[in-house]
Amino acid sequence: MTAASVRRTNKKSKSKPRKSGRKKVRQVSIFDKILRAMPVTEAQVQKGLTWGLVGVFVLGAYSVAHYTGINERISSQIATTVGAAGFEVKRVEVTGVNRIDELKVYEITLAQKDRSMMLVDIDQVRDDLMGNGWIKDARISRRLPDTLVVEIIEREPAAVWQRNGKLSLIDKTGYPLQQIQKEEIPDLPVIVGKKANERVPELTKLLEVAPALSPMVTGATWIGNRRWNLEFDSGETLALPEGEETAAAALLNFARMDGVNRLLGRGVVHFDLRDSERAYLRMPPKVKTSPAPES
Repeated sequence: MTAASVRRTNKKSKSKPRKSGRKKVRQVSIFDKILRAMPVTEAQVQKGLTWGLVGVFVLGAYSVAHYTGINERISSQIATTVGAAGFEVKRVEVTGVNRIDELKVYEITLAQKDRSMMLVDIDQVRDDLMGNGWIKDARISRRLPDTLVVEIIEREPAAVWQRNGKLSLIDKTGYPLQQIQKEEIPDLPVIVGKKANERVPELTKLLEVAPALSPMVTGATWIGNRRWNLEFDSGETLALPEGEETAAAALLNFARMDGVNRLLGRGVVHFDLRDSERAYLRMPPKVKTSPAPES
């Protein structure tokens, strides 16, 4: 073996490093884990974020326009253009009117200066109409191109309220509808007394305990802000005690006695049931007659 061959044999050969069979593990962030757990793809999330940013931008632009008055000027210009194109209030259709003056409804509905269909304030029209005592509710709608539709729900008169020499029609809740004159009194019960109208629901409930007597009641007077006197069509007055339950019990007892003994229409002027122990009756005063002169 030669020396050259020995040197080659003893030289340290340089070998290339071996590649590992394992792949490098990629670190997954918490954000990635959250995205993978969500029932949407990453692309959908990115799209949502993009639209969210666009929405924030649009909202900001709208707010700036609103506070600088740009929106109002644009809306006003659009409304003017729409009105010029024929979308302007020219007709009013009214339904549900029986007792109210229909011309008054037209007048209130058309009171606004702007006649463009876009600028008519529907809520304001309704508030103005609700100022009329007869109107229980009102619905206003637009019918393009030029009509406002007004649906009226009226209150029903249930009694006449008399106080301090004034007369007013009221509904079943006691709500005042309209002042009337004495000659205009309809065939309705007359409720007398200060704030007696506020007690109408209570009076209605009281009369329900005696349905046979209720149709014969022509009036009721609220006495001392404490109790009721009832007037019947046969001319009698019934004084009831204080308290809802006590008055109801007294009226029921009177109805039973009238059913057995026919108390009404027998010439008695006044029945007083304020004492729970006994009832008091008052007959009309006897008229003294003078003897006829001798002929």
